[in-house]
Amino acid sequence: MPDVIAADGSIRNDSWVVVERPAEGESLNVAAGQPALIPADLWLAGYEHYAGRDDIGVWFDSHDEPEMLGEKVKELPLVAVNFPRFVDGRGYSIARLLRERFGYQGELRAIGDVLLDQLQFMKRCGFDSYVLRADKDINKAARCLNFFSQAYQAATDTDQPLFRRRAS
Repeated sequence: MPDVIAADGSIRNDSWVVVERPAEGESLNVAAGQPALIPADLWLAGYEHYAGRDDIGVWFDSHDEPEMLGEKVKELPLVAVNFPRFVDGRGYSIARLLRERFGYQGELRAIGDVLLDQLQFMKRCGFDSYVLRADKDINKAARCLNFFSQAYQAATDTDQPLFRRRAS
C-alpha cells in the first residue's frame, strides 16, 4: 500500500484502498475489514448499507459534483478527490466546495496524478492528506507543502487576502 503524507509533513502508511468503479453489470467489490474508498455515487446508491461505517469513505472523480452528497458528506471519515491528470484542476474546486459550502471537517485526500509542485496549492484548497504519483519522492513532499511563507489570496487556510492581514 502506498504511503500518504499529511499536511503537516508527516508520512504514514496508508491502510485505505481505492476501489475502482466496477464494469457494467458487475457489483462493487469491497473487502471485509479493509478500509475502502468507493465512488461517491455508489456510496450514495447504497447509503443504507454504508451509512455510519468508519471503514468506508468515498472518492470523487474530477467530473463529479460534490452536491450529489450534500450534507451527507459530513458523515464520512475520509473523502478523496481523484486528479486523473495533473493539468485537470477541477479537484481544487471540489475541495473548496466540500470545505466551504458543505462544511466537511474530516480528512480530505488528493489521489491520482498528484505531483510535488501541486501540494501547497492543494493544501490551500482544503486537502490535508496526499497520495503522490508512484514516481514521486514522498520524502521531498514536506518541503513542498510549505514552500511559500505567505499567500496573497484568501483560501480555506485564511479568510483574508494578504493586504487585509497587513492592514490589521
